[in-house]
Amino acid sequence: MKEYVIIGNGAAAAGCIEGIRSIDPDGPITVISAEDHAVYCRPLISYYLQGKTDRDRMHYRSSDFYDRMKCRVLYGRSAVRIHNEKHEVRLDNGQILPYSSLCIAAGSSPFVPPFEGLETVRARFSFMTLDDALALEKALRKTSRVLIVGAGLIGLKCAEGILHRAAQITVCDLADRVLSSILDADCAAIVQKHLEESGIRFLLEDSAVRFDGHKAYMKSGKEVSFDVLVLAVGVRANTALVKDAGGTVNRGILIDTQMRTSLEDIYAAGDCTEGDDLSSGQKRVLAILPNAVMQGHTAGINMAGGSEVFDKGIPMNSIGFFGQHIMSAGTYEGEVYEERTENSLKRLFIKDDRLKGFILVGREERAGIYTSLIREDVPLSTLDFESMKKAASTTVFSSEIRRKKFGGVV
Repeated sequence: MKEYVIIGNGAAAAGCIEGIRSIDPDGPITVISAEDHAVYCRPLISYYLQGKTDRDRMHYRSSDFYDRMKCRVLYGRSAVRIHNEKHEVRLDNGQILPYSSLCIAAGSSPFVPPFEGLETVRARFSFMTLDDALALEKALRKTSRVLIVGAGLIGLKCAEGILHRAAQITVCDLADRVLSSILDADCAAIVQKHLEESGIRFLLEDSAVRFDGHKAYMKSGKEVSFDVLVLAVGVRANTALVKDAGGTVNRGILIDTQMRTSLEDIYAAGDCTEGDDLSSGQKRVLAILPNAVMQGHTAGINMAGGSEVFDKGIPMNSIGFFGQHIMSAGTYEGEVYEERTENSLKRLFIKDDRLKGFILVGREERAGIYTSLIREDVPLSTLDFESMKKAASTTVFSSEIRRKKFGGVV
């Protein structure tokens, strides 16, 4: 009987558990969870702080998930070393776990630059986990002035989550725009305007270089006083376990389409990995929840002796700030189709008879159809794409494709 070990307890781990059990109903599964929480939906931590959800509703799977899946979960434990020749994992308490198949679903960690004087700031936080959100919640007062370093997804979701809990929110970033990793300048400007109208202040093309207690000294020479500091500069994939075991890593753990690493019987899934981006044809870290779940499920099937491939990974985001929706996917290259108003923008990127990517800001559309065109690499010449540019609809597909993809609707 195979013994399975999963390092990590997020969405990728849940997908892996379900993948294993779809093939092997009885093999023992041990999950190593650094956090003391059952698997939860991390994107909801900002909504928790807003009061839009609670800890029970943040659960990613039902309360009996681990029992139904016959899993043992080691809460509050971390893996410190993989002995791949012996097929063993050593934990931080010295415990040794043998495995037949191992999955690394270790996620990512906050990247904290070596700011001068950072140790003088007592009320400083990250914003990636439920524990981060709970700690930040305790520190905030209605009079708090909060400085958030980083205007990416994490920093802005934090700002949205705590706005009503603080007196002032200031977000700084060395980039010249918000969400610089997923939005171009025009789209970012619309989002920034909306955030500013909601009450968030920005210092862009500027960031802290030194701290002294509750004062930040900026690159521009400005001084910013604050009570609470949130560091949301970026994240790094947790690759050390595989690297130290002699495996191949780059920005993430390198995997193939079956989620195999370069080490025998070791798989990886989720934010710690670097896999194929279908839209660009390159290897990338695709740190988003849907890909993590699909990667985890694929890894689990293959760990249990099945045969599964996941080769549809693309970058994509679906987020909102104070009622403004932002959706994007793929790569931004090729001919551009655009629709623009004062508060919304739609861009489709077309190259070689394929939809390569899209950005939708302030628009509610059936973006999943655009995403499907990218994932499935559909030739646009086989569709009425001129109609689809203006409004995504299943009617542009042939009746045969609609029956296959959408359950018989013609």
